[in-house]
Amino acid sequence: MKKYRIIIYTVLSIFTVLLSFAIFCNRLVIWTADRSEIHDCDAYSFEDKKYDCILVLGAGVKADGTPSHMLEDRLRGAVALYREGVSDLILLSGDNSGEDYDEVSAMERYCIDAGVPREAIRRDDIGFSTYESAYNTANAGYSNVIVVTQRYHLYRAMYILEGMGVRAEGFAANYREYFLQSKRELREYAARCKDLLLLALY
Repeated sequence: MKKYRIIIYTVLSIFTVLLSFAIFCNRLVIWTADRSEIHDCDAYSFEDKKYDCILVLGAGVKADGTPSHMLEDRLRGAVALYREGVSDLILLSGDNSGEDYDEVSAMERYCIDAGVPREAIRRDDIGFSTYESAYNTANAGYSNVIVVTQRYHLYRAMYILEGMGVRAEGFAANYREYFLQSKRELREYAARCKDLLLLALY
């Protein structure tokens, strides 16, 4: 019995440490984000602000190659910002890992169909994750961006960009409620821990 008690205590101790670390990571990422620099899609004003680019983070595409609801809303927000004149450039960053899956081309088609000139669009076809999109943005020389994604995702995106020396504001493209959102937020909880560790090694 003593042996089993030691095993149980050890497992519980490890679980407690991991849980505490996860809570710390999430609070750090969320608290670090400046709320005044997150703009809601239904009430925003940029006055005379100008950014190097409007960074749109990729999300899923449907089987027919069109953007998912979540990605469509990010693109909708980016087009609105472009029309506001906050930047002359939209940077589309997503997963273009093969012929059967291409987020970036779907994003580009949406923007062009919405009236954005092709020359105002830049592609990042190797934005396979939020961290990689941020890294590619920083590596491309952009130093002042507005990043467009849903609010729950913005905290991490802004945290990574700022950690890489890119001044980032956020546009929360929450135009609707999303199916299985609780599952996404649970996954985001773990992703914040992962990217905090990656950024520490950056």
